Amino acid sequence: MNRKSAPSKVSHDRWLVSYADFITLLFAFFVVLYAFAKADEKRQAQVADAIDSGFRALSIAHAMQNRSISSHSSGSAQPIPVPQARVYPAATVRADLEHIRRDLEHRLAAQIANRIVAVQLGRDGLVISLREAGFFDSGSAAPKPETIPTLRQIADALHGTPYDVRIEGHTDNVPIHNAEFDSNWELSTARAVRITRMFLTLQAIPAQQLSADGFAEYRPVADDRTNEGRAENRRVDIVVMPHAVLDLGTPASDEDQGSWRKITDP
Repeated sequence: MNRKSAPSKVSHDRWLVSYADFITLLFAFFVVLYAFAKADEKRQAQVADAIDSGFRALSIAHAMQNRSISSHSSGSAQPIPVPQARVYPAATVRADLEHIRRDLEHRLAAQIANRIVAVQLGRDGLVISLREAGFFDSGSAAPKPETIPTLRQIADALHGTPYDVRIEGHTDNVPIHNAEFDSNWELSTARAVRITRMFLTLQAIPAQQLSADGFAEYRPVADDRTNEGRAENRRVDIVVMPHAVLDLGTPASDEDQGSWRKITDP
């Protein structure tokens, strides 16, 4: 007599295996995303701080130029006019910048001799170059603590100047990518902003006369194909700019005395 085989029991829980695999993969995916977010958090915060500081300095200058105060005592608004930038005679500007140059050369004689500071007159005005080797660690935007007295001396020499002061950051052409900066643009701009913030803190120059720019490797003063040239290109320039354009690197003629033109002219 043949026995009927009992029907096999079908499992309805196989989907749990696939579901468990899916949950495991999803968990791993979110762990990777979290790790990336944590790795970039410090760099993003530092870049955001540098950008925020730059815009804060610019907004202070903008507010100073555009603010007007209304008087309500007479019932009518009486805006206070904002002083316009003056264009000074060539002879006056040349004498002023020569005086500042001599003062800086006297104050910074040791730094100039050690080739970490250079002071010269050029087309835009008086240029004070701070070499990276003397003022910054490689890849960092924070001035070395021992350079603070030098920066204070420069601020003292420029105190009271009627001219605009532009802080320019420059690098060599070697690409950078570290925990703080993804490019030479960011590094050069951050260095310019840090020096600008220091001048604002020292109250050496009014905010409306200050500006900060980053030029990365695109305005070299030496050949980037040599180590010496790249070292010269890694710098922060403090440019004291009269409201005019003149090549101050050449002697002035009688024609030059009346040849100043506004920067806004074509």
